[in-house]
Amino acid sequence: MKMEILTRRFENVGETLQTAVLDNGLHICVVPKKGFSSFFACFGTYYGSVMRSFDLAGVRHDTPAGVAHYLEHKMFDMPDGDNALQSMTATGADPNAFTAYDETVYYFHCTERFEENLRTLLRFVTTPYFTAETVEKEQGIIAQEIRMYEDEPDNAVDVDLMKLLYKTHPVRDDIAGTVESIAEIDADTLYACHRAFYTPGNMCLCVAGDVDAAAICAIAEEMLGGEKGEVPQPVVYEENDAPEKLYTERVMSVSAPQFLLGAAYRPTEGDVLRERIVARLAMRLLCGTSSPLYTRLYREGILNRNFSYGTDFPANTAQLTVGGESPDPQRVYDELMGEVGRIAAEGFDKDAFERAKRASLGARLRGFEDFDSVCLTAFDAERLGYCIFDAPAVLASVTAEECRDFLARVLTRERTVLSVVRPQTRV
Repeated sequence: MKMEILTRRFENVGETLQTAVLDNGLHICVVPKKGFSSFFACFGTYYGSVMRSFDLAGVRHDTPAGVAHYLEHKMFDMPDGDNALQSMTATGADPNAFTAYDETVYYFHCTERFEENLRTLLRFVTTPYFTAETVEKEQGIIAQEIRMYEDEPDNAVDVDLMKLLYKTHPVRDDIAGTVESIAEIDADTLYACHRAFYTPGNMCLCVAGDVDAAAICAIAEEMLGGEKGEVPQPVVYEENDAPEKLYTERVMSVSAPQFLLGAAYRPTEGDVLRERIVARLAMRLLCGTSSPLYTRLYREGILNRNFSYGTDFPANTAQLTVGGESPDPQRVYDELMGEVGRIAAEGFDKDAFERAKRASLGARLRGFEDFDSVCLTAFDAERLGYCIFDAPAVLASVTAEECRDFLARVLTRERTVLSVVRPQTRV
């Protein structure tokens, strides 16, 4: 049967998306960039740190925290003794990888020898090779990495926030696991989880550049074969209770108090893309650098330029966060809660809302020019069933009332927590 490649042209943003699903279940997304000399490809699995328990072929598997991240570290080692990272770098490519809560992605940039690097990417990600000796050696490396992060205030304030927001959901645990949990991981654990999750039906390949989609699909078919393995079913964690504690702090070696406040919520079922756009636009309006809240607190010295806000949507949950440095983190919390109340009562200024929408649109259009951003976002979108190039049209239709109602629903005093790292008291 001839493979079908679906081509969609988005005239409003000047972009094209080509998609296909191979007989083995692999999803492929290609964003043609005619006339460009650079290429980007990412190949990954929808397997991340929270997927510690899963069912496969009727059998429940429970694994230690940190396996997905551990696998990412070890996948570059090849059975012939080569290291894929070094091999690709030798061609002039820039390869790397990351593990998130619900995905592990391997990728590269290059300006030449694209097909050679693509074949290497597809081969090493699907060719596990672990020995007791190499696994034990890697444990020491990852343990050192974990200990290093534990000493960083930025990491500490984030870890403490997640412990406040979640009681049992594994998103509360560090992606790398703990020194104790990774000590339980052996070669058999890695092989079992690779066999379960690194199957084409649970994976996606995204490419951007001056490429031919049919050629990309042909290479993937050649390298991966046609066998369609069973896709594992991760345990779904649901947690929607209000936090038991709203505040935590610790003392570390910092020059000024660092804070991170946030709220967790359960995404609604339905239009995933729209809900994410509403969340991001609402946060820009609430505490972006042009917002009345940030402008006032910056002028008063309560906030500085070391300030950020974010949205995250991992594994059946979502979070809004606001963080930075402040001499008075509690004041920031109280002011933000007060601003949410004011917005709920009065709504947004019409002109400010339209400016925020234009700024958001501009950021998205610039993102379409970035090959990395396009492919990595498409990878996420393919799993969730939406198209990244629909975003501008959806954004244009979002109303101020949607953003107001979203903030009022999610950022309540009962659910919004504050994590602080304070400097040691000078005697």
